[in-house]
Amino acid sequence: MKKGILFLMMLIVFKYSFTQSILTPVDADSKVHFVIKNFGIKTGGDFTGLKGNIKFAPENLAACSFDVTVDASTINTDNESRDGHLKKAEYFDVTTYKTIRFKSTKVVLSSVAGRYYIFGEVTIKGVTKPVEFGFSAKPKDGGYIFEGEFGINRRDFAVGGSSISMSDNLTVSLSVFAKK
Repeated sequence: MKKGILFLMMLIVFKYSFTQSILTPVDADSKVHFVIKNFGIKTGGDFTGLKGNIKFAPENLAACSFDVTVDASTINTDNESRDGHLKKAEYFDVTTYKTIRFKSTKVVLSSVAGRYYIFGEVTIKGVTKPVEFGFSAKPKDGGYIFEGEFGINRRDFAVGGSSISMSDNLTVSLSVFAKK
């Protein structure tokens, strides 16, 4: 009897070990975009250099994890002068803090059909803060496209100093393609 239960437990662990997809983000097919108001006008930009590991199995959300980074020095707002300014210490300090990181702590089903909810932490300039947001995960070309968005307060991460022309709050939109 004990051997039978042990065998059954091993089969379950074995099954979940192989059904969980370990994915790598494809930077060229992904987008990490932000929007913030500056002087009351919405402006935005993108980050590239997406790297990391994503473990995703819709049938076993407890085993899911996201640990991804973007290269902070790749900030692109379609204005080279502004990009150069944003790379300085007052903003992203890309010389000292090379990456921006998101690491999940939990993934659950959302109350909205076909969507999930993720809890995690964002680290910018060495400061880590919790975030949570809804996202979708759609199968695509042997992987998944993950889409969602969340808001953060730039001052929580010491980005932009005491600028009064720039809003404190911004929205980050994600469209991340990841595959095996």
